[in-house]
Amino acid sequence: MDYSKTVNLPDTPFSMKAGLTNLEPLYLQKWDKAEIYQRQQENRKDADVFILHDGPPYANGEIHIGHGINKIYKDIILKYKFLRGFKTPYIPGWDCHGLPIELKAMEQLGQDVKEMQPLKIIGKCRDYAMKYVKIQMEGFKRLGVFADWENPYLTLSSQYEGSIVEAFGRLVEKGYIYRGLRPILWCPNCGTALADAEVEYHDHTSPAIFVLFPVKSHQVPGLDKPVSVMIWTTTPWTLPANTGLSFHPEEEYAAYLLHGEYIIMARKLADSVLSIHGHAAEKEVRLTRADLENLSVAHPWIDRESKIVFGEHVTMDTGTGVVHTAPGHGMEDYFAGLAYGLPMLSPVDDEGRFTDDVPEWKGMKVGEANNAIIEFLSAKGRLYHRSDLLHSYPHCWRCKKPVIFRSKPQWFFKVSDKELSKNTISFLDKIKWYPKWGEERFRNMLEGRPDWCLSRQRRWGVPIPAFYCKKCGDAVTNKEIIDKVKPIISAEGIEAWYKRDIADFIPEGLACPKCGHQEFEKEKDILDVWFDSGVSHFAVLDRRDNLHSPADVYLEGNDQYRGWFQSSMWMSMAIHGRPPYKAVITHGMALDEQGKPMHKSHGNTIAPKAVYEKFGADVFRLWFVTEDSTHEMRIGEVMIQKSVDSYRKIRNTFRYLMGNLKHFDQTEPLAYKEMMDIDKYALALLHGLTQRVEKFYDGYEFFRGFREIYNFCAIDMSNRYLDILKDRLYIYPADSVEGRSGRTALSYILKSLMTMLAPILPFTMEEVFQKFYAAEKETFNESVHLGAWIGAAAEWDNPAIVKKFDEIMNIRETALKALENLRTAGMIGNSVDAKITIKPANPEQKKLLEEYKDQLRYFFIVSRAEAADTVTLPTAEENGVAVYAEKAEGEKCDRCWNYSTHVGEDHDHPTLCERCAPIVKVSGFKAE
Repeated sequence: MDYSKTVNLPDTPFSMKAGLTNLEPLYLQKWDKAEIYQRQQENRKDADVFILHDGPPYANGEIHIGHGINKIYKDIILKYKFLRGFKTPYIPGWDCHGLPIELKAMEQLGQDVKEMQPLKIIGKCRDYAMKYVKIQMEGFKRLGVFADWENPYLTLSSQYEGSIVEAFGRLVEKGYIYRGLRPILWCPNCGTALADAEVEYHDHTSPAIFVLFPVKSHQVPGLDKPVSVMIWTTTPWTLPANTGLSFHPEEEYAAYLLHGEYIIMARKLADSVLSIHGHAAEKEVRLTRADLENLSVAHPWIDRESKIVFGEHVTMDTGTGVVHTAPGHGMEDYFAGLAYGLPMLSPVDDEGRFTDDVPEWKGMKVGEANNAIIEFLSAKGRLYHRSDLLHSYPHCWRCKKPVIFRSKPQWFFKVSDKELSKNTISFLDKIKWYPKWGEERFRNMLEGRPDWCLSRQRRWGVPIPAFYCKKCGDAVTNKEIIDKVKPIISAEGIEAWYKRDIADFIPEGLACPKCGHQEFEKEKDILDVWFDSGVSHFAVLDRRDNLHSPADVYLEGNDQYRGWFQSSMWMSMAIHGRPPYKAVITHGMALDEQGKPMHKSHGNTIAPKAVYEKFGADVFRLWFVTEDSTHEMRIGEVMIQKSVDSYRKIRNTFRYLMGNLKHFDQTEPLAYKEMMDIDKYALALLHGLTQRVEKFYDGYEFFRGFREIYNFCAIDMSNRYLDILKDRLYIYPADSVEGRSGRTALSYILKSLMTMLAPILPFTMEEVFQKFYAAEKETFNESVHLGAWIGAAAEWDNPAIVKKFDEIMNIRETALKALENLRTAGMIGNSVDAKITIKPANPEQKKLLEEYKDQLRYFFIVSRAEAADTVTLPTAEENGVAVYAEKAEGEKCDRCWNYSTHVGEDHDHPTLCERCAPIVKVSGFKAE
């Protein structure tokens, strides 16, 4: 007889074959048509608002892995916060000005920038940026990211550009903006100043030389031969700008007689220096600070003095303990020069070539001049030693070429202001940092930071709203100028600066504060692109409805401690006197499978598009939550395949749950008190899972939360509970207590897991929702992403049940080993072919097994299970528990496949066991 129609076989349209690459684009269309994001905001119109402010990606190229990580992390947070009852407006942004786009535009125009009209460059840049805004937007949408895509913020919009001008004006009013001459990072290749955040450090080989500066006069008794001060430097090209020699104020110095000449250096370093050539000093004469102060030292070849100065910046880890000081080519040198009034020379032009002030190497690039200078020193007898040094050196973030320090008049934001700096640092411990070490890292970057160079010698950016007196050349900017410029830029964009006559921007009666002249010319420099993004809180959060400042969260890669987090912090502290964010979250960078940084030139990059087109966006999102986002994250074929395997495990769990709930009425769950104990155990485990997931999600540790969910699905459910439950669900009528108890637990588990995973797997959980709860209509009138968080009922927290069944599950592990040994011996095929006898480890276990004696065979998935005080020849033994497994007695039931000695006793159903025969009779089944 065929009894298959009498069992409750699983049935669900939720296939194991996900087909995500086809499903996801379809769901994107349906979400868009159903306006799910807009309905989210409307449904929470009276709720507390949670603001995650988007750090704008650069509008250049298609999205890369870093973009994907960042946007997915943000989207998971916002989807979770919505489920927890918050209103979650999310305004995506794009950083659109700056050098990379300008260089691309110039490349396309194919002309020398010097010959090109600014408006032509700006127009091409604007088109280029907008092209990639659209491309990137589509890429982010494809990843399942919800946002107000119709109303992004773009730093190239005229309104935003006007806000940048206004923010600059606020700083002017507060006295934080000045124009001055000081060393700045400069890229000769790109021809512009750079901010600290625009510099990367790479290995670079530099010449390291020991140079002798001749002493013209001294007041040290006993120095009866020529005297020189020895310095060590890795930038020979800066020697033409030398105006001083720095000594440490607390260290000991001496003059060492060597081959008829006294050489002055630090005593700590003398042995290492002299040993270079295997020399030993003939005599040592110790020097006091007064001795050093009274030295008159000449430049090695230029007719000027190199003044003796003292500074804490001088170190004793390498060199001679005397630092060649060129205030025009280094910040430490600059401050030493300020303290002692040293001349600041910088005889290098925008292209990094020596000017007329260095006639020996005029027109030569400084890097190329190093060898020429070394040979020149050698010929003059001023070179002691030369070697090559591999060290970390600053490079331009764009062209990847070495940068230099040079002095040129620039506009600066005075972040070194004592009050501003003190207030900024005082707020750090009031901000929440994820991970916690972010606070210390950020503090170290803020403390002692030099003033921020704002000016860039380019065209694609917001012009600095300032003028120069045609008579004396003095720079002028003030509130009146800003008030005149801002509305024009807000209405017409930065093009107005170049289209309109200067008279349109000049306030009535403006006169040069220095000479009183009233004719001016416009500033040609633009603002640093980090200024653009740094004012986003001012331009977006302060201006748009339904947003607020400070934001609840800023979230970016850990490289943004020195970038957007810092620029935003300085701007907000200067303008508002408070931070722009309440919490800062960072994630690590993406690495390849070998742990190496990804670079196009290395051929080891993986584009998000390559992942979602082959596997689906949900798999990419799943990869993210399987990695510890607080550290660098590896991605490659092996990692993606692991994510595919994890996805299948999760999907299989949902398929089981949905398949076994087809005939269950969700509106009539069995009361908790009437449920079977093992089903209460499942709900207790769900209660614990919910609490742990909420804790990790609230702490933005989604990788930890997902690990808990995965283990729950793979171990607690698939390997244990669902395996045990299968027999009961199949065999007992759906409306029986046994059936309803199990399905009640499954329904709670399904809904909870669906909700927990909705932020992580938005497409798959939408599929679950539509195919199980909404009957998958043509349009999404309902959506999992319009729902609410499913918490755990308090009554599910049942420690007594957990204690019992944890013990049973431990015994079950020993039983499974016994069954596996029996299977290996060829005595059984499936576990239901067996009977087991269990010897408990202690009286408590014996009592527990006795309590559930009628259900033991279901827990262990065997035909018969019983406890005994002793067992002979145990098949498996562990932790005091002994299990004997043997072939079950009786015949196999045609319906449940369990063995029973009672098969054949029922006249109507002679092939069924004593459990199945009554069930079939009640159902009215008639054999065909």
